[in-house]
Amino acid sequence: MEPQNLTRISEFLLLGLSEDPELQPLLFGMFLSMYLVTMAGNLLIILAVISDPHLHTPMYFFLSNLSLADIGFASTAVPKVLMNIHSHQRDISYSGCLIQLSFLYLFGCLDSLLLMVMAYDRFVAICHPLHYPVIMNPRLCGFLVLVSIFISFFDSQLHCMMVSQLTFCTDVEIPSFFCDPPQLFNLACSDTSTNTILMYLVGAIFGGVPISGILFSYTRIVSSILRVPSSSGKSKSFVTCGSHLSVVCLFYATAAGVYLSSVVSHPVRTGAVASVIYTVVTPMLNPFIYSLRNTDINRALQRLLSRMS
Repeated sequence: MEPQNLTRISEFLLLGLSEDPELQPLLFGMFLSMYLVTMAGNLLIILAVISDPHLHTPMYFFLSNLSLADIGFASTAVPKVLMNIHSHQRDISYSGCLIQLSFLYLFGCLDSLLLMVMAYDRFVAICHPLHYPVIMNPRLCGFLVLVSIFISFFDSQLHCMMVSQLTFCTDVEIPSFFCDPPQLFNLACSDTSTNTILMYLVGAIFGGVPISGILFSYTRIVSSILRVPSSSGKSKSFVTCGSHLSVVCLFYATAAGVYLSSVVSHPVRTGAVASVIYTVVTPMLNPFIYSLRNTDINRALQRLLSRMS
């Protein structure tokens, strides 16, 4: 079959989780409820940080930016899923596919970098508490967020450029509910060996550096905590890092699941299920993880909700 030039392909088909008509209302309700909870939870975190002067600290500044990134991450894929289920269509335009994957990698990489920045913030707070206000000043905090956004934008454009160089045959069915470069590489008729190597290299850099930074920070944090003589001091230090460490494990575990499923499995739905956890469930759980054992967030949310009621 003659391959078509990429510019002649007008749309792709997103197969989603299931083609069974009886399951579509259930899937619609599941995605809609998770999306609404994600939006509400992360917006409450942002509003609580903005409205409460006690939360105007570097840690909660980064947390509010993480919530904003989670909102963008979920909003890139879920509304399109809801629209396709509601309209009984599965298509996404070629340009829409490129835009979607650009924003997915933008917010996904931003999530990863912000988690690294938050690990550094905890490292400074625990290992250098006396110098914390001087080191984590507002100018540095703003600079770290801006650099994270710039790097994330660069990463997203690299993935967009790799996909834009591909050519496809007539089979343009993506076994997922969003456009993902590994899945698109599987559909390409052209030689993707160079693109695949480049994708692994980019992933190793933009994924490996944040992971290395987080591991380094927590190695130093654990070493510092173990030197604390009192058990109450150790417990307090572990509590301040517990929420962040839980989010880190959840984010990278689900990201690894999506990555491995796209590499090992081909057009099957196991990758799509892993993608749901990564793109929808993780952003939905982050606000709950940070608010469950954080008394400052809980008090700020209670004051905010009392003013709203």
